[in-house]
Amino acid sequence: MRQGKKCVLSVAGMLLFFLATSAMAQGSGPQNDVFKGKLFPPNVILEHQDELDLSKEQFTAIRAAVVEVQAAVAEHEWDLREAYQRAMADLDESPVDEEKVLESIEAALLAENKVKKLQVAMLIRLRNLLTDEQMAYLQSLR
Repeated sequence: MRQGKKCVLSVAGMLLFFLATSAMAQGSGPQNDVFKGKLFPPNVILEHQDELDLSKEQFTAIRAAVVEVQAAVAEHEWDLREAYQRAMADLDESPVDEEKVLESIEAALLAENKVKKLQVAMLIRLRNLLTDEQMAYLQSLR
């Protein structure tokens, strides 16, 4: 197999591993909810906007929060890909410079943590936009 194909496959494998790890960390349903139903994803809020009787102000603020986070997350995803690509290129060296690879992995993990922090901050903002009654309704869905 050509060197370029190996590198692309390796990067793809690393990204798949990252995505799978992220999915497991986030849980796969209410039984694995790390925040125990105290935070609500925007898609759930919007799916039930009629039942929640969201005001125009709430809807607009939710939309703004989601758009803001999406833009910030995109930047960190580029950093993440770049760090993993550097690590994969460094792994092609012989001998492998362990410190150099670990620096790239650390940069990738830092980018991943920034993304998670942005996402949790958005969820907190969304929760603060909801009334107690709206939160109770969303909790009852779980």
